[in-house]
Amino acid sequence: MSAASVLARGRAAAEGPMVDSCTVQRAVGQHVDPSTKQVVLDFSTIYAGRAKVQATSTSGVEPQQPGDAVTVVGLEVHLPVAGSEGIIEGDLITITSSQHDSDLVGRQFWVSALHHKSFATARRLPCVEVVN
Repeated sequence: MSAASVLARGRAAAEGPMVDSCTVQRAVGQHVDPSTKQVVLDFSTIYAGRAKVQATSTSGVEPQQPGDAVTVVGLEVHLPVAGSEGIIEGDLITITSSQHDSDLVGRQFWVSALHHKSFATARRLPCVEVVN
């Protein structure tokens, strides 16, 4: 059995639970919205397809002010390796559908780090949620 055939089987297994869909976009410019006078980013789509949102950790953080409650959630968005090449830190991921959690739809995440590995079965992108 070759490394390539084992990797292909591993990638197929990793993609099985990717039942959500997302788009990955990159800011390519900006313009001023004439009605709001706000600067708006212009995006180009880098990837559209299967995904899985995975929480990696949840931990409390020392509050800055009495009564503050702060929770930090580490999360990753997993994508198929093939077809999701070229994603960089700062790209914007938007969940467009979710088979098992409709609350994920519309959530947006900034890619905060990259994932490189010779025998990766999935592209596991550390992210932070966009909070408006």
